[in-house]
Amino acid sequence: MFKLFRFLKPYKFYVLAIFTLVFLTTIADLYLPTLNADIIDKGIMAGDKDFIWKTGGVMLLITFGGMICSIIASFLTSQTAVGFGRIIREKVFSKVESFSLHEFDKIGTSTLITRTTNDITQVQMVTMIILRMMIGAPLMAIGGIILALSKDKDLTLVLAVVLPILAGIIALIALKGMPLFKLMQVKIDKVNLVLRETLTGIRVIRAFNQSDKEAVRFEAANEDLTDNSIKVNRIMAFLMPVLMLMMNLTTIAIIWFGGIRIDNGSMDLGALVAFMQYAMQILFSVVMVSMMFVMVPRAAASAVRINEVLDTVPEITDPVHVKKAGSDAETDSDAEADSDVETDSDVETDSDAQTDSDAEVESVTVEGILRGFVEFKDVSFSYPGAEQPAILGISFNAKPGEVTAIIGGTGSGKSTLINLIPRFYDVNNGSVLVDGVDVREMTQQELRAKIGFVPQKTVLFSGTISDNIRYGKDNASDEEIQRAAETAQATEFINTMEDGYDSTIEQGGTNVSGGQKQRLSIARALVRKPEIYIFDDSFSALDFKTDAKLRATLRKETIDSTVIIISQRVSTVMDADRIIVLNDGLIVGMGKHKELMNTCEIYHEIVASQLSEEEIA
Repeated sequence: MFKLFRFLKPYKFYVLAIFTLVFLTTIADLYLPTLNADIIDKGIMAGDKDFIWKTGGVMLLITFGGMICSIIASFLTSQTAVGFGRIIREKVFSKVESFSLHEFDKIGTSTLITRTTNDITQVQMVTMIILRMMIGAPLMAIGGIILALSKDKDLTLVLAVVLPILAGIIALIALKGMPLFKLMQVKIDKVNLVLRETLTGIRVIRAFNQSDKEAVRFEAANEDLTDNSIKVNRIMAFLMPVLMLMMNLTTIAIIWFGGIRIDNGSMDLGALVAFMQYAMQILFSVVMVSMMFVMVPRAAASAVRINEVLDTVPEITDPVHVKKAGSDAETDSDAEADSDVETDSDVETDSDAQTDSDAEVESVTVEGILRGFVEFKDVSFSYPGAEQPAILGISFNAKPGEVTAIIGGTGSGKSTLINLIPRFYDVNNGSVLVDGVDVREMTQQELRAKIGFVPQKTVLFSGTISDNIRYGKDNASDEEIQRAAETAQATEFINTMEDGYDSTIEQGGTNVSGGQKQRLSIARALVRKPEIYIFDDSFSALDFKTDAKLRATLRKETIDSTVIIISQRVSTVMDADRIIVLNDGLIVGMGKHKELMNTCEIYHEIVASQLSEEEIA
């Protein structure tokens, strides 16, 4: 919990002001019973009305001053706590964005959502309580005890008995509640997981008539959370009645023994009234501390989960010594502007400018390497915990102006292979080179700026059609957007929509078909005009006519770029300049369609399963 408080640094003056104001408010509250005692003993008992009016006026001024300090402290506390929560959310979001796919798989999407929302809210609420009570409650308790002693030492024995009992009860409740608070967040994760799966998979659930089954799943997770919450509330519900009982018994004891001491002449009536007020202030401060104990355990559990995210070291990071291909250093002025690196062809240059990772940038010239050149050198990769590699000993190259197609059965490693190019995962052995430079020696931003990626699972964002296409290039003009959509064969359905390119896309693209989503996703990659295009089974939802037209226009649009296509359709890949056949993570064939028909049995089987004998001939 305290580890997160480093993010309060921007609000250090607010925190200092809050502590000062709370201190003044507490001092005011502690001084009032003494003045009240003086009014009783020196004013009422002595019949001195002037003293009563004068002291009463002082009490009003102190009360008003304490109220003003309390209001300002509350306002600053709210601003600080909300700002603190905003900073943590930004840090968590930025950290999650830097995660590789492995970290997402390892931690889980649903728990990341819970940690970014519910967990941070818990920490934010407790921060607000701590800022108000961390100074006020202890100061009230200590000050109250000192002033109670000044009124009557013997009567403080009542507090000496009560306070340890209260402290023991609060400690016992906290020990019982802490494990349950930790479980609370885990069970909220489970509810979020089931709910998220149900909402995203609603079509499948309804198609297979599994709504009742999902309802039972959600009810089980919800009931588990409810049972845990009831256990926590039972424990915490025990706290307040016990505190009230102790406060009432303390009041009775003070009046009882105080009355005896007044009767003996050992104590004044005003001192008894002041002592009782101080006792209530002391016990009230204990109640405030107990409230902290109610909130802090859950927030502490949440803080641990937040710190787990913030402390996670991403497996894929930018290198300390960054390399840039010489061709880029000479021709890509935007890259030069971003890194402020002055380069001279064939000369390595150290830059004093800082990149995002404070990396040292050196420009390298690779002779004979064109922009967009991709090369795999004996690449192997295994998923964590897998018994065997997903791909093994992969070597090939893809050149600008050529189309390289990858085909193979389900689970053969096609998507895994292309995920290594933008460094969604890092290779275990071998190397993947882009423009002659190992992708692990380039910044992720520079590498991915070279790539137009169309994923297997199409993703659209809420907004307009223009917004989704412009996602590939922030400053794309309307003409560029329209040309990309035309190349992607998307204009035929965009023009039929009422608002055209300003038509709204719902979250997840639920108001467009699968084929329309794929075409918009392709347009998003085209508007980027990258050096490398990667299409991961991106034509599967298109009819054969649209597929053929798209590939024909795509060939013209990407004539200077490297194109890598993954597809299950033979008709999509058969015209490629190079076809790579994968089976169980190994390359079992490489060449053009006619060559592979004669040399690769697996490719021949795939073709035979999709085309008729006339089409094969």
